[in-house]
Amino acid sequence: MKNLNRTFFALSLGAISLISCKKDKQEDNFDTAGTYVQVDQMGRPAINTVFVNSARKNEFNTTIPTAMNAAFNAQFQTVLSGFGYTTNILSLDKASFAGVLATDVLNVSMNGTTSFYDGTNVLTGRALSDDVITTELTLIFGGADGAQNPGLSDDHVDANDKAFLASFPYLASPW
Repeated sequence: MKNLNRTFFALSLGAISLISCKKDKQEDNFDTAGTYVQVDQMGRPAINTVFVNSARKNEFNTTIPTAMNAAFNAQFQTVLSGFGYTTNILSLDKASFAGVLATDVLNVSMNGTTSFYDGTNVLTGRALSDDVITTELTLIFGGADGAQNPGLSDDHVDANDKAFLASFPYLASPW
């Protein structure tokens, strides 16, 4: 049997969380019948990868968002301590910021600006052009003014390698 991974968006408690599912199937055509199992969760890129150790990956990937903070806050605080974290440009102490990170969902502002972080709007959604990794690095390593540790606060990938499309599906065509 082939193990097919399917990625889709699931609406959960007013937030959108990217989830991968797998289903054992004998044929390659897509159908919606059968039992699906959640195998991956990544509302915000890199958070799961950096903050969750391998022994707890499956637990994290199958924990519902409303239970994530209680289950993972202490572990996230330990990782932040290892990074020397004290506060960030959002004025979040370690416990508060760990709670934001541990609840790995992509929030969506239903009215207002949609941005991962634009200096004013924080985690109100995500535009394709948002520099998510640099934002996360700045929030973790940039300190209270966002300017501390400049070598750790930017991945230096400032744009997509190809322009996004002006109409659906918006993603750039493959090479």
